[in-house]
Amino acid sequence: MDLILRNATLPDGRKLQDIAVEGGRIVDVAPAIAAKAAREIDAAGRLVTPPFVDSHFHMDATLSYGIPRINASGTLFEGIALWGELKPLLTHEAVIGRALKYCDWAVARGILAIRSHVDVCDDRLLAVEALLEVKRKVASYLDLQLVAFPQDGLYKSANALRNLERALDLGVDVVGGIPHFEKTTEEGTRSVKVLAQIAADRGLRIDMHCDETDDPMSRHIETLARETRRLGLQGRVVGSHLTSMHSMDNTYADALIPLIRDCGVSAIANPLINIVIQGRYDTYPKRRGLTRVPELLAAGVPVAFGQDCVLDPWYSLGSADMLDVAHMGIHVAQMTSPPAMLQAFTAVTETPARIMGIEGYGLAKGCNADFVLLDATSPIEAIRLRAGRLAVVRRGVVVAESAPHESQLHLAGRPDSTQFR
Repeated sequence: MDLILRNATLPDGRKLQDIAVEGGRIVDVAPAIAAKAAREIDAAGRLVTPPFVDSHFHMDATLSYGIPRINASGTLFEGIALWGELKPLLTHEAVIGRALKYCDWAVARGILAIRSHVDVCDDRLLAVEALLEVKRKVASYLDLQLVAFPQDGLYKSANALRNLERALDLGVDVVGGIPHFEKTTEEGTRSVKVLAQIAADRGLRIDMHCDETDDPMSRHIETLARETRRLGLQGRVVGSHLTSMHSMDNTYADALIPLIRDCGVSAIANPLINIVIQGRYDTYPKRRGLTRVPELLAAGVPVAFGQDCVLDPWYSLGSADMLDVAHMGIHVAQMTSPPAMLQAFTAVTETPARIMGIEGYGLAKGCNADFVLLDATSPIEAIRLRAGRLAVVRRGVVVAESAPHESQLHLAGRPDSTQFR
């Protein structure tokens, strides 16, 4: 064997499991595997999980915070305007450099797959070409999936439709859109239909920024769901953000959610960004901003959580930590029961892997040997502590390691002790 990880706790609760790896794949998962390996790691009862997956990110803008200025209002629309000011300043080398740095952060924190939207409204397609190069550079240790995203609107931006097709021709993987940012509701609806047809014709997936607004009348997800069913795209379509649902009338939402499920559409919420950007025009009470995650899950809609932004025109924080994303999701969606917290963990692991169509994902025999050893004993504890990543394994090779966190206590009247987290 190339590697055996011993005495692991698995996300489903099984304890003292060994994971044997050979040729980049898991060849056995069982207690006390008798074989020997070139390298063995003792998990000592800690949690081993499939890698974290970020199914919604903007890598072309990441780590650009403060260039050329800071988003003073904190709103989505100022962020888009600020991105418009930044785009002419972009260079191929700078986009690649920032993206590679972010990929390093991601891998160190156990993210081994990212879906990144990339703006196609720049006629140079500079960011597209840069991220395609990044995708090639990181392929041995990170799966990077790119979405052709008309950030300024498919019809609002003069050449966006042509540029989107050019980006797909260059090798971008997924069709994106932003119907609520078009000039009229009618143009937004038309953009959904046109983009869905492009995806159907090319045999591609769709991941559409949909109804990222506080306006309860923004209902493009309904059109996206109906087009998914009409074109036979079930299981290949995602509505991202869906924040208008937090403002919708309950009667309408109760009809909409089963439609989303029945049409085979998934949802991606972005707790960190949604809670910061939405509700900016409210006084009090302020809306939470997150879509109806518990209700979507209860209806059987697959829901993933995404990081969305890190240090860019929209968000001034972030660290490529999907446990931080899950932690915020639990709080904002009030998912505090044990089953709900486990759903939040799944929303940053298994569910986004399925949404992205990642093959060989999991901790079963025959899966790719991609997994993370966490300094925790359960998924809930991992979220609570934002547990350290003790080892990150990609195709059976350890690509990142860190020591367990510990604090030496010196307390008056008590003997010195070591506290572990």
